[in-house]
Amino acid sequence: MDFTKIITPILNSIPWYVIPIVILAAILKTSWFKGIWGEFIVNMGAKLFLDKEKYHLIKNVTLPTEGGSTQIDHIIVSKFGIFVVETKNMKGWIFGSSNQKTWTQKIYKHSSKFQNPLHQNYKHTKTLESLLELNAEQIFSVVVFVGDSTFKTEMPENVTSGTGYIKHIKSKSQVVLTESEVKEITSKIETGRLKPSFKTNREHVKHVKTIVEKKENTQSCPKCGGSMVIREVKKGQNIGNKFWGCSSFPKCRGVVNVT
Repeated sequence: MDFTKIITPILNSIPWYVIPIVILAAILKTSWFKGIWGEFIVNMGAKLFLDKEKYHLIKNVTLPTEGGSTQIDHIIVSKFGIFVVETKNMKGWIFGSSNQKTWTQKIYKHSSKFQNPLHQNYKHTKTLESLLELNAEQIFSVVVFVGDSTFKTEMPENVTSGTGYIKHIKSKSQVVLTESEVKEITSKIETGRLKPSFKTNREHVKHVKTIVEKKENTQSCPKCGGSMVIREVKKGQNIGNKFWGCSSFPKCRGVVNVT
């Protein structure tokens, strides 16, 4: 059957302006656009509610790391410290705590896991500490949820929603950097970052995929949440069989069968 004879009349009957609307609607639903929109909201919040003379916003920073790169949504430099901001554009109910490896997003009856954004942002802060030769008391991790999401568990004070991150940043009133240090740090970040380009983004995405693949080939301990290693039964009727054993053994004796 020649389907073109069926499809062509249908397409011809659709007004030309409908097709761009359908394409736009599809783009708006992508994770790429959600990320861009979330970063835009945070950018606007910083520009509108933070004094430009005191707070210096640097956005979309990709920094080289050992074996790859790390991408930071926003860095805000001030005499009150350096704020490393991670943005999450999500909807639904959000469950999590500072120590959990993964958090939960629940939309109606559907639940899904995602990486604890505080853990995700930890690498960013440590990369900046190394690059700028600063200490942990001068760098602050901030997580911002935008979109139609609601926290259903008590969150740490540095996990905020909407423009709540502005209030958190302003709550830091102790001076930890001099004006000259602020200028030097801002310059170091600008010169140390990888040049924003399609190539830089592509290579970072490739690096992230490699990390994800490695994680998928590892196992988390069901007892302590730590990493596990492949071990082999040394005696008994199951001698020679492989299993996942907690790397903290004998402190933790978590075991998972190899499937």
